[in-house]
Amino acid sequence: MAKDVIIACDFAGRQQTLSFLDAFEGHRKPFLKIGMELFYAEGPDIVREIRRRGHPIFLDLKLHDIPNTVRKAMKVLSGLDVDMCNVHAAGTRKMMEAALEGLTKGSAQGTGGGSTGARPLLIAVTQLTSTSEERMQRELLIGAGINETIVQYARNAREAGLDGVVCSPLEAAMVKEACGPQFLTVTPGIRFADASQDDQVRITTPARAREIGSDYIVVGRPVTAAPDPVAAYERCLQEFLNP
Repeated sequence: MAKDVIIACDFAGRQQTLSFLDAFEGHRKPFLKIGMELFYAEGPDIVREIRRRGHPIFLDLKLHDIPNTVRKAMKVLSGLDVDMCNVHAAGTRKMMEAALEGLTKGSAQGTGGGSTGARPLLIAVTQLTSTSEERMQRELLIGAGINETIVQYARNAREAGLDGVVCSPLEAAMVKEACGPQFLTVTPGIRFADASQDDQVRITTPARAREIGSDYIVVGRPVTAAPDPVAAYERCLQEFLNP
């Protein structure tokens, strides 16, 4: 199973994003995450521009709505030629099944499919890495523990036909045990051992994420805010891909 480092391009607009990517000319083209801030600021054209530059793309919009709306939205997003996209697992199995249906039908019509020609990978967010168990129980009124909740959400995603989940690296091994080794784990909350944890609470290092079962790690500020982003990215690759 392929593993990779995904850089979170959490920039405010096109100019800042493309200036950041210019630094990688002549280097390995990194897998990039385009999130809500950039997508809402620039729209689908920024996705097309980044794809034109040859980068694999994880479109991180976390769809969460009634099944029919999500189905239609995924059919539209399939036309952007991304490699991975996602929904919130809290939307229930029916919503996730609808997302998969929309994504698959859109790709079958020749409007999407990423670099492989197949439909994009579809994954589900279990719990955000900024969510602690105390907040989940007190504010969201979820009585089960956070690990139990994440594993159940992952099982729901697998039963809905999805390819994997977004979870913190601390839960990757539990997800693999519950859902099988081929079920993908995409894990944000990655920090170097000598870096600040910022606003995330369930985090670990690239090397440790590899050891405990992450298939893809998503790295934002440790790369995008680094004095030398290319060097920081290459450090992530070295620590995550090379035991």
